[in-house]
Amino acid sequence: MKAASWDEWVPSDRLLKYTEENIRKQQELTKNQAVDKTIKTGRAAQNNPKGSNADAKTNKEDTKGVVKGKKRKNQLGNEEKERRSSESLLMSQFPLTLKKQLVDDWEFVTQLGKLVKLPRSPTVDDILKKYLEHRIKKDNKISDSYAEITRGLRCYFDKALPAMLLYKKEQKQYKEEIKGDVSPSSVYGAEHLLRLFVKLPELLASVNMEEDALNKLQQKLLDILKFLQKNQVAFFLSAYDGDSKGADAVKGK
Repeated sequence: MKAASWDEWVPSDRLLKYTEENIRKQQELTKNQAVDKTIKTGRAAQNNPKGSNADAKTNKEDTKGVVKGKKRKNQLGNEEKERRSSESLLMSQFPLTLKKQLVDDWEFVTQLGKLVKLPRSPTVDDILKKYLEHRIKKDNKISDSYAEITRGLRCYFDKALPAMLLYKKEQKQYKEEIKGDVSPSSVYGAEHLLRLFVKLPELLASVNMEEDALNKLQQKLLDILKFLQKNQVAFFLSAYDGDSKGADAVKGK
């Protein structure tokens, strides 16, 4: 199976960066939607006063039917996305030792104020190259589908890291380390790559892919997870650095 391109797997509009400006825009949008709803409700009341004729009532009922139909369609679409996400092979077969790794990762950063010391070794780039070498050795050939997936993961990691993979306490460290043409995949390591896999089921549920193709893609992603698990001691830190510049800045706040 030839994998779809990375941009087809995950829509770019899911990558709104986590910034104060975007949060403000989202709050304004929500507020404006509430105001629009109030205005429309008021206009509806003015245009359809008590005692209006039967035609007006019929039009109103027809409009309600259309709205309900659209709501039902949207609801079914959302239910399908939630179903595909909940049935994700990635989540149902996520290795237990990597789940524990995620818990430790959360505790180090959010509870203890410690950060991963950067740059990491091996980096995300290094890990994906090692995985591809592992597949070539195992299959005795270069697989286009695995090569495409590793390229996609690298590309998406670089896009997703600042948008959805960092805890708030890591934002300052990111700004200090990622400057100019430096890509996150050449600086960050397995700890942050693993966070991407947690986000993938929800994102892939929104992608327009055939069920069979989606399952095959997830099987390949699971293979990468198993490779991470097999090399967990070599790829992941057992403790984080509380004396890094980013951690010191956090402690000083």
